[in-house]
Amino acid sequence: MYGYFSYESVADKKAKALKILNKLKKKNPNISPVVIQGKLASSWWGKAWINNLERYADYANRIGRGRSYVKNGMVLDLQIVRGQISALVCGSTMKPYEIEIKIDPLSKKNMEELTKLCSNRIDTMEALVAGKFTKELETLLFAKETGLFPSPNEIHFSCSCPDWAYMCKHVAAVLYGVGARLDADPLLFFTLRDIDSEQFIKKSVEKKTELMLKNAGKKSSRSIDEKDINGIFGI
Repeated sequence: MYGYFSYESVADKKAKALKILNKLKKKNPNISPVVIQGKLASSWWGKAWINNLERYADYANRIGRGRSYVKNGMVLDLQIVRGQISALVCGSTMKPYEIEIKIDPLSKKNMEELTKLCSNRIDTMEALVAGKFTKELETLLFAKETGLFPSPNEIHFSCSCPDWAYMCKHVAAVLYGVGARLDADPLLFFTLRDIDSEQFIKKSVEKKTELMLKNAGKKSSRSIDEKDINGIFGI
């Protein structure tokens, strides 16, 4: 005998998610659901996070499964700490699935290279948070393998659901949810990649200062030598 499949409309799924969420809130007032209003992400950091995931072939055909889930409020809780994402996602049962995602820290080599590259381009924390970069710097920060954003081999995940797919829709929904969460707090990206944002800015400014001091003692190609000045004025 074939199993009976009960169809759930989008409205039914949303209602169930809300019911479960209200129960969870009674036990944990600090629960943090992902609420999408309009676009999945609108800030530079949020959009860059999502674009980074979608540009890899390993993810491109799978991550889309999570779009409707996150948009319909299925991500009931999403917490970001250093190098790790923990989430609860509403699925086919009344018990939400538990998702754990670990992100490798940015390599020391990439950190050093990016700090050098940012030395003349980021002056304040405000500019960093707002994503106010030149197009050239955007390209450097977003570069595959050498930029700030993790590649698939730096992202490790698990889900308590029975889906054996490489990336289930619950994990995909959480990854999209991170993009939305970065809209509200871009500095969470640095927490996730284990980067001290204040030190990142400090080192960038220090590098800029070092470069300025180094160049201060150099004669500009536009400066006029003393003997040339004497010749010009007939001294």
